[in-house]
Parts: sequence; structure tokens; C-alpha cells
Amino acid sequence: MPPFRLAHISDPHLPPPAGSLGLRDLVSKRALSAIAWRRKGGQHDKAVLDALVADIGARAPDHIAITGDLTNFSTAQEVAAAQAWLGGLGPLGHVTVSPGNHDALVGRAEARRFAPWGPWLTDGEDSAFPHVRVRGHVAIINLCSAVPTAPWLATGRLGEGQLARLASLLPDLAASGLFRVVMLHHPPIPGVVSARKALEDGEALRKILAAHGADLVLHGHAHEAALGALPGPTGLAPVLGVPSASARHGGRHPPARWHEIEIGEDPEDRQVWVTVRGLSALTGAFEALGRYRLTAA
Repeated sequence: MPPFRLAHISDPHLPPPAGSLGLRDLVSKRALSAIAWRRKGGQHDKAVLDALVADIGARAPDHIAITGDLTNFSTAQEVAAAQAWLGGLGPLGHVTVSPGNHDALVGRAEARRFAPWGPWLTDGEDSAFPHVRVRGHVAIINLCSAVPTAPWLATGRLGEGQLARLASLLPDLAASGLFRVVMLHHPPIPGVVSARKALEDGEALRKILAAHGADLVLHGHAHEAALGALPGPTGLAPVLGVPSASARHGGRHPPARWHEIEIGEDPEDRQVWVTVRGLSALTGAFEALGRYRLTAA
């Protein structure tokens, strides 16, 4: 059988709809985020994002994993606009979203705040993360590290309950012979981002993965391409991050990329290949920048 093909994108930072910010937002963290958005000077370009989505559509992957930051200020208008954008990516059940810190900029730390994105979070109705979506021989394990934080911070946290549920899920999924893809917004490896942007309970997550394993971990948040690994009970689990899906050339970070990940079916000889597709400075189109094989745990 052909491999399962998973597209990984992150941090699209959709443009805020007109009127997203009101007077009350001027005395909240949203005001600081709005200043930062203006200072970036158009580093995020909707035309770039549209070209990336078109490139994914032309490749027709089996599933799309988005590791957060669809919004900028987490306003109701932005959440609704992101919901409409998600609906244009393909059939329900074809896309999975792990919320990012910008998607939970202010307010309470509760899973139900993401209810409008429910069809892109889980196949069921339970609001509690993690969510597991089985597609063929692949189990997509959707974590949520998005929590409101104090001004100047962009840290993430999974919490004891979510971590405990993850620890109980991983062994059963392994016993079923499924390829386990863990996705979250914040990088699980120390040093990928600064302390003010880090995953607060990253060490607890790493201990769970060391004990129970995962076959692949996907993240965003850094706006950089990242390739690393975390130890598991039988070997190393590859960890991949991608730049922002809307980043144009000439900004602080690399231009937009996405990963096409091909996951073979045979658990005895699992072939996992990654094709990097990025925005060309010469043509302004997306093209293959490279291809490499991952050695899964």
C-alpha cells in the first residue's frame, strides 16, 4: 500500500479582520500584541499563505497537521475567521489543529475556548486534550500547550491532567501497531526557543516520551526549521518544526515552508520520508527544497 502522507504547517497568523480589537483591548495583553504585529511590518503575508495552501492542495496529502497560532490576538472575530479558513482546507476530518499561544492570548485556560474549532481538534465531543485521531496506520495525538500568560511571555503548559492522559494513551496505541504522531505548538526540546517562550512542563513531557515512546513529534512556535530527537524506550523519536506558513522573504525568520511526511505502513521496516517544500526567492512559488529519511524509534 502507498504511504500515509501528512502535511505539516504551522503559525499561519491569519490577518486580523477589521474591527478585531476594541477599546477594552487597549488595557490588555492584546494591545502589546497589536504593537508587535505593527512592528513586524508585514512579515506575514496572506498571499504567501494562499500559495502554500495551493501547493498542499496540488500534492493532495492524506491529512494536514497545523501546530498553532492561526490568530494573533485570540479575539472572537479572529477565531471565526480562522474557522472559515479551516473549512476551506478540505473535508472535515482532513485537518487537525493544535492551538498556539496566540490562540489563547488572554482569558481563562480552558479547553472549551477552542470549541469553534472542534471539528479540527477531535473526532469526538470531549473537550479535554489530548485528542487521538486514527487515520489508516497513523495515530495523530493532538496536545494543547496554549494557555494565557502574563505580558511579555509566550510560554506554554500542558498541565498534569493532559500529561497523565497522554501517558495512558501511548502504550495502547503502540500495542495496536499504530505510528504515533504527537503534535503540539511549543517545542518539546530545550533551547529551540528562549525561556520566555518555552514549554513550562517540557521536562515532564520528555519523561513520558522517554518511558512510553512516540514515533514522531511535530511543533511550531519558533518560526524556524528545526530537526531534533528525543529519547524513547527503544530509540530516538524525531522532532520536527517548520517556519511560519505565511512568512515572506526578507523578514526576521526564514520564509514559509511546509513538510510532506510519508509514513510507510510496514511496522517491521517503517520508512518515513520528509520532503521540504518552501517559497522560492527566484520564482515566488513553492518547490521542493530537499528530501530526507527519518529514522523512527
